[in-house]
Amino acid sequence: MNSSAPYRILGIDPGTNYMGYGVLEVCGRSLTPIVLGDIDLHKITDPYDKLRYIFERVRALIAEYSPREVALESPFFGQNVQSMLKLGRAQGVAMAAALSSNRPVAEYAPTRIKQAITGSGAASKQQVAAIVTRTLKIEDAPRRLDATDGMAVALCHYYASSSVLNAALGTSRIKGLGGEKSGRKRGTKSWEQFVSENPKRIKRG
Repeated sequence: MNSSAPYRILGIDPGTNYMGYGVLEVCGRSLTPIVLGDIDLHKITDPYDKLRYIFERVRALIAEYSPREVALESPFFGQNVQSMLKLGRAQGVAMAAALSSNRPVAEYAPTRIKQAITGSGAASKQQVAAIVTRTLKIEDAPRRLDATDGMAVALCHYYASSSVLNAALGTSRIKGLGGEKSGRKRGTKSWEQFVSENPKRIKRG
């Protein structure tokens, strides 16, 4: 493959009310934002209809913009377990849509994305949006920050794919469905530990 040939990255910030996305075109060291926006989900009340819609919309984005790779923000351990599980489902369906379209998938933790974009893993959504729009020279800022969050995922993936930053990130970068071995072990251990320490917060049945 010609390394200088243009290619596109689809970045997705999963959500249960709005799912942000951004398509970034890479040509050498030149970066061009192709589109960024959000998928409105808050009016869909049935959870399975919502998952179906996410799948269909992600497939449609891939068909329209032909990204070479798809990057997603991985779920984080929040205070509300049910919200966390719903977010995980949304992310999983978006990932399945990408894989069913024969696109390689990469996942990045929220703090890793913020670190790559702003230099701080504790940055706010507003700070991420400001740097994304400035870096990519986006004049018309999107209405919702979910859109710039989606583009931030794509930009983070681009940075992580470069030789210098990829070496710096090491095993913090999780690729594909199972991820790198060390990343997968770390995530599984964290979830098992969370469940064992919070048995009353897990709703069963």
